[in-house]
Amino acid sequence: MRKIGFLLLPEFSLLGLAAAIEPLFIANWLAQRPVFAWATLSVDGKPVRASNGSASAANTDLKAVDFDSVFVLASFDPAAAARQVEALRWLKRMARAGAELGGIENGSWVLARAGLLNGHEVAVHWDNLAGFQEAFSECRASAQLYRRGANRLSCAGASAIFDLMVAFIGWHGEADLAAEVADHLLLTRVRAPNAGQRQANETAESGDAVIAKVVQLMAAHLEEPLSCRELARRVGLSLRQVERRFAQELGLSVLQHYRNIRVAKAHQLLQQTALSVIDVAVACGFSSPEYFSRVYRRQFACLPSRDRQQSTSAPVLRHRKKPRDFAADRH
Repeated sequence: MRKIGFLLLPEFSLLGLAAAIEPLFIANWLAQRPVFAWATLSVDGKPVRASNGSASAANTDLKAVDFDSVFVLASFDPAAAARQVEALRWLKRMARAGAELGGIENGSWVLARAGLLNGHEVAVHWDNLAGFQEAFSECRASAQLYRRGANRLSCAGASAIFDLMVAFIGWHGEADLAAEVADHLLLTRVRAPNAGQRQANETAESGDAVIAKVVQLMAAHLEEPLSCRELARRVGLSLRQVERRFAQELGLSVLQHYRNIRVAKAHQLLQQTALSVIDVAVACGFSSPEYFSRVYRRQFACLPSRDRQQSTSAPVLRHRKKPRDFAADRH
């Protein structure tokens, strides 16, 4: 029987905890024996506030050490979670004892802060990728679903937790049991760990290869933006042709979409790093701090200097997609 600890840090995702535990329960139920045992932990043994505002009880505190695997769960405000000194010390102790350590969503941020992911490739949610790369140069951040290597696991979170846990059951239980768990979870296709995440600035839903290529160029030239005319030249079309495609498919001009990508990157860096506002502006191609502040305030109704924490109450950048026709789904 493999013993698993789930360390809950403030503002963790309750969905993440359920997605991690439920596959283990189903595995035990199907096997009709305790293949896995688990417990939830908090720093002081008291309930922990989840990001949705509910309090989740912990089974024990950090005196518990009898675990084969430990998963750290953190979501919003990872920098604050990573300042939990007692948690960092306990994780280092578990590492010395040979436990397998895993970070779910921003739980990987905490493991990285403890120096336990140095030299590892780490699966990071796309919305935290920029901040993680800036904060932990000793790690290789990756926009994959999950990673496994050298007694370390990392998972981008959300639905990828199911993919990870099904694989985990196969690694530490039985392959056929893992397949049965996937069936009960209605996972018709368990994704591979290196499957890519959908990026916020992707436009694949438009089906327009030219737009996709232009967006790739935009993403590759944030600090020193290309002119709209140069973007068009690099895809072999006139600016007027490219503008028409963007208007038809995205409802935006080329310049508007480019600026949105740069603002999105600035939003991540401001909330997730300690870079100064001026450094963030430069990194995202805004040569004038004053212009950057005006653009940012227009987008988020606050100055960049006031948006320095990735909390549930902080400004949110919407990544709007084409609306789905739910009426058609009923036929």
